Amino acid sequence: MSPAHAVADETGPRRTEPARGQFRRLNLTMFFPLIAVAGTLTVAMDARSWWEAVVLGAGVAAALVAFTRWTAGEVMRVAVPCLIVTAAVWPFAVLVVGGSAAFSGVASVGSFVIPQLPRHRIAAAAGLAVYVAAVGAARLLVSHGDIPQVLFRYVLFPTGITVVMIGLMFPNKRFYDVVDELEEAREREAELAVIRERVRFAGDLHDIQGHTLHVVKLKTALAQKLVDSDTERAKQELREIHALVSDTITQTKELAYAQRRLNLSAELENARNLFEAAGIKVRVNREADVDQGVSELLGLVLRETTTNILRHAEATRVRITLSASSITIVNDGAQRAPLPELRGLANLRQRVAADGGDLTVEQDNGQFLTAAAFPHRSETRENR
Repeated sequence: MSPAHAVADETGPRRTEPARGQFRRLNLTMFFPLIAVAGTLTVAMDARSWWEAVVLGAGVAAALVAFTRWTAGEVMRVAVPCLIVTAAVWPFAVLVVGGSAAFSGVASVGSFVIPQLPRHRIAAAAGLAVYVAAVGAARLLVSHGDIPQVLFRYVLFPTGITVVMIGLMFPNKRFYDVVDELEEAREREAELAVIRERVRFAGDLHDIQGHTLHVVKLKTALAQKLVDSDTERAKQELREIHALVSDTITQTKELAYAQRRLNLSAELENARNLFEAAGIKVRVNREADVDQGVSELLGLVLRETTTNILRHAEATRVRITLSASSITIVNDGAQRAPLPELRGLANLRQRVAADGGDLTVEQDNGQFLTAAAFPHRSETRENR
C-alpha cells in the first residue's frame, strides 16, 4: 500500500466526464430532437414527390450527422461529405423543388465546421454566405414571381440566417476553449497539490531516517575501532545500533501507513490550503472541541479523504464538519455510478473499528461522503 498521505488509492469518487463533454452531451439531448423534427417538417412541406423527399432528407441527415459529431468534438471527420451533401441539396431545393428552407442544412454544417478551422475562418464564412446568396439568387432564373419577394425569401433571409449562425458559433467555440483551459488548470493544481503531499512525505521520511543513518554510520565506525581494544564497549555500540535501527523501522512503517501522530488542526489547515489551491471551495463547521483521544484518527481520515478528492473527484465544494468525536467530509463531483470497491480506506477502517469507531463511505446523487465517528467517546463525555 502506498503512503496514505502521499499517493491516493482508488477509494474516492472517480473523475467524472469533463465539463466540455457534459455541455456537448446536453446540447445533443436538447437540440437533436428539435433539429430532426424541424428538418422532417421542412421536407414534408417542400417535397412534392418521394424522390424530392429523399434528396431533401439527405440534407437533413447530413446536418444531423454533423451536429452529432460536433457534440462529440469530431466534426472535422465528417466535414467534407456533410458540406458536399448539404451544399448540393440547397440548389436542388431552389431550382427544382422551389423550397427556401433547405439552406439550413449547409448553414448548420458550416456553422459547426468553420469555427474549428485552424486558419482562414473569416474567409470561409464569407465564402459560405456568398454561396448561399448566389444559389438563392439563381431562383430568379426559373421564377416569374415578384422579384423583391424572391430576393427576400431566397437571398436575404437565408444569407442573413447563415451569417448569424456562423457568428454565434465563434463565441461558442471560445467558450469551450475556456472550459478546456480551466479544466487543464484545475488538473495541474490538483497534481501540484498531490506533489506537495509527496514532498511532505519525503520530508517526514528524511526526518526519521536521515539522522538515524548518520548516527549508525558514526557508531559503526566507532565499533570497528573498539572491536579489538574494548570488546564490551564495541558490543554495547552494536546493541545501540540494533535498537536504533529497529526503532527507525517501526517509525518508517508508521509513516508508510499514515500512523504517525498527527495534529488535527494542522491537517485541517493543510486540507483547506490544498483545496483552495485546486479551486475548490471549502467550508469548515466546528460543532465542538475534538476529543484528544480521537484527534489523531480523525486527522488520518481527513488526510486520506483530502488526497482522494484531489486525485479522483471533479469537486467544486467540500464541507468538513467536526464534532467532539466525529468528522464528516462531503464533496460534490462524484460519478453517478455504484460505489467503487474500497481499497485505500480498508486499513484505516480497521484502525477506526479497533478503537470502537465507524468509518462510513457513501455516494449518492453526485455527492461523496466520508465520515468517521466514535460513539463511545461521545457517551464518555456526556457521562462526565
